[in-house]
Formats: sequence, C-alpha cells, structure tokens
Amino acid sequence: MEYGQFCPIAKANEILGEKWTLLIIRELLIGGCRFNELQRGLSHLSPTLLSKRLRSLELHGLLIKKRIQGQRGYEYYPTDACQQLLPIIKSLGDWGMIWARNNLTDKDYDVELLMLYLKRSIVPNKLPGSSTIIKFNFTDVSQYSHWWIVVNNNDVDLCVKDPGKDVDVYFTTKVKTMVEIWMGEITYKQAIKQQALSIVGYKALTSNVSVWMNNSVFTGLPSATKI
Repeated sequence: MEYGQFCPIAKANEILGEKWTLLIIRELLIGGCRFNELQRGLSHLSPTLLSKRLRSLELHGLLIKKRIQGQRGYEYYPTDACQQLLPIIKSLGDWGMIWARNNLTDKDYDVELLMLYLKRSIVPNKLPGSSTIIKFNFTDVSQYSHWWIVVNNNDVDLCVKDPGKDVDVYFTTKVKTMVEIWMGEITYKQAIKQQALSIVGYKALTSNVSVWMNNSVFTGLPSATKI
C-alpha cells in the first residue's frame, strides 16, 4: 500500500495502516512473543494472514524473529523502532476509550481476549503463598465457558481444561460484565450489588481483587458523552 506522498504520516501509514498490523504490534508490546500467544490475542486473524503481517513487520525493522532454542518454531521481539510506538498505541487506546467505546457490539466481547488480558493482569507477589488457582465461569458462553488461571510463584498460566487442583477463588459472571469491570466501567462492588457477579473463595482474595489483578491501563478515562 503506497500513497505516493512524502508526508511522514503517509509513509508511516504504508507500514502500519494494513488491517491487523497495529493490533499485532499491541500484542508484541505487551509481551506476546510466540505465534500461538499472538494468535490467542487475535483470535479472528487467520494464521496465514498473521504470518504475512509478521513477515512485513520484520522486513520493515519492527520485529526480530528468533528460533526457539531446542524447539520448533520462532519467537518474535519488538525492536527499538517498535518500542517507540508504545506511547502512540497508548494514546490511540485513550482516544478509543473516550470517543469510540459507544461503537461496541455484543460480538466484540471476546472471552479469549478477555482471559488473556486477565492473565497478564495478575500480580503474583500480591497473592498469598506460592500457588493460587482462580476459576472463571461465564454464564453467557456456550464454548469455553470455564477458564482457570494458575499461578505458581511468578509463573502465570491460562487453561481451558481443569488443571486438577483446588480452586482458591471462583468468579461467576458474564463476559461483558467482566470486561466492564476490567476496563473500569463498573467496580467489583457495583457488579456484586447488581447481582451481575459472584466471587467465592478465601476472604483474603475476594475482598481485594484489584490488588492482585490489575485493571486496564485505560481505566478512569471518561466517555465522550461525559466530556
């Protein structure tokens, strides 16, 4: 895609303007480095197109592709040029929270993306002990309605199959409700009061969820209707 203009905005858009490219960069910048991790954060993107976009980003110097030692496959790491996009991506997200959140539809509430973000939001050193099992039950999802976050010391894993360990805290809710909580639209207390959320488990975990599971970096931004 070429615009035939010397404007730096046009030249940047030749690299970044293709569909999915900015979202792939988003995933790289927040820690996704393996193909399946990137795929999980971009579940509607085909593997073929993801491979094509990764090749393009590598060609333009935005990522480094490295073979995984002793294994098949590769890992992808953002270069300095890609890292420089972080404040731009954050500003774009800020704009979206203020001006575009009214465009959300039911199909946008992706449980897989939500759980990936919740996994990344866990703060292991704020959890008691060396191991914690957190289970989510989504009442509005027919496929993959049960998820487990397994924390062992500083390692955090996400499972769709029962890990066979005792659960420390249970969340029962709808995907949309959990998204709204994580994005800062409503609080845990408000959702519980509205009977939209149930949290069961050790009081040390259920009474201070926001301490050990961070909310989105966009929490607190007003919508355009409130400006």
